[in-house]
Amino acid sequence: MKAPFATAVAIVIGLLVLAGYIVPIPILVSLRTLLLGWAVILVAVATVVGIINLARVHWNKAIRGEGRDYYSLIFLVAFFLTIVAGAVLGPTNPDFQQAVLSIQVPAESSLMALLAIVLAYASLRLLQNRKGILAVLFVFSAVIFLFLSSGLLAGADAVSPFKEIIGLLNRLPVAGARGILLGIALGSLVAGLRILMGADRPYRG
Repeated sequence: MKAPFATAVAIVIGLLVLAGYIVPIPILVSLRTLLLGWAVILVAVATVVGIINLARVHWNKAIRGEGRDYYSLIFLVAFFLTIVAGAVLGPTNPDFQQAVLSIQVPAESSLMALLAIVLAYASLRLLQNRKGILAVLFVFSAVIFLFLSSGLLAGADAVSPFKEIIGLLNRLPVAGARGILLGIALGSLVAGLRILMGADRPYRG
């Protein structure tokens, strides 16, 4: 086993945090809170390091003589203007929040529109490459939910029986999202157990 000390430390800390959630002993609860506080600090430091590395990469792209990337220059200007405005006005300032939202909301809307186009194209490609009941169901689901989200049936949700049918169809994505969340939770649980047993060691670098 490579890096046995790091593996032992990770297993011990993981078991202590898990025991702090399961066994209501004050010393374990205090130790769990302390370890989680350290983890939050490490995550914050790692985030700052990642942001600095991102800015450095774009800076190198913006200042190079040949093949200069002007989008990186725009990114750097917007990045530093956001930092300065957030530091001067504060993150809770209404004007600062409105300025951020006026950029964030259109960008997210564009990404969602692009996602809808990609989903429709992927459904057609799937139907071409793999013909079967699952492919047909995927294409049918994609078309139905894109049609429901388009707003063409805005007045039909007040007329029976379309109201009940549309309500049932709108509840299906919620069930799918819960299934995805359950899958993420089970995957995280399995990954955590494998780290506690030493089978996976992502901290080796």
